[in-house]
Amino acid sequence: MARIISPSILACNFLRLEEEILTINRIPNIWYHLDVMDGHFVPNLTFGQPLIEQIKTIAEHPLDAHLMVANPEFYFNAFREYNIHNITFHIETLVQAVDFIQKAKVEYKSVGISLRPSTPETILNSAILSNIDLLLVMSVEPGFAGQKFIESTWNRIAYFKNLKERNNYHYQIQVDGGVSDKNSHQLFEAGADNLVTGSYLFRQKGKYLEAIQKLR
Repeated sequence: MARIISPSILACNFLRLEEEILTINRIPNIWYHLDVMDGHFVPNLTFGQPLIEQIKTIAEHPLDAHLMVANPEFYFNAFREYNIHNITFHIETLVQAVDFIQKAKVEYKSVGISLRPSTPETILNSAILSNIDLLLVMSVEPGFAGQKFIESTWNRIAYFKNLKERNNYHYQIQVDGGVSDKNSHQLFEAGADNLVTGSYLFRQKGKYLEAIQKLR
């Protein structure tokens, strides 16, 4: 499997959004990570349908929506028209998780589940893990960019990699938060398939190819 890098659009320069996306379009094995926050599940408020509708007209890589929202049902329905490749929900917001995941898989090519760093791994049982396409391991508390990588994430990655291999699950392991060229190689070696990068990448002032090559 190719090593996927997922630039977090939330960290880009919104005054130059089109230029940023067109530059990254030229780099292979990219997903565009869309952090959708509603101000309820997390305290921050980001963007929603209008901006994503514009992004999809110029993005040449898959769109990856990470829903940090209290009402995932609303966004599940609203985003069906925006050519979202992967849609990730937080387990803390789902009542009937397996039913919801199976419903989402009818509409979306890839369905992911995430959990806060403080949520126990064991909340994700075999019925959930056998149905998802992606597992998003948060290495910071969701809600704000630029946070420091939580070191206990290494144990969590090992835990989910072990479950995946032992039970022949098929989910990608995506890691989000505090990712940089200082830890990316170790993250891939530990079992990550897909790294979300925000602050690290967009601080490079347009030298995105070089920055992504360093991550890989």
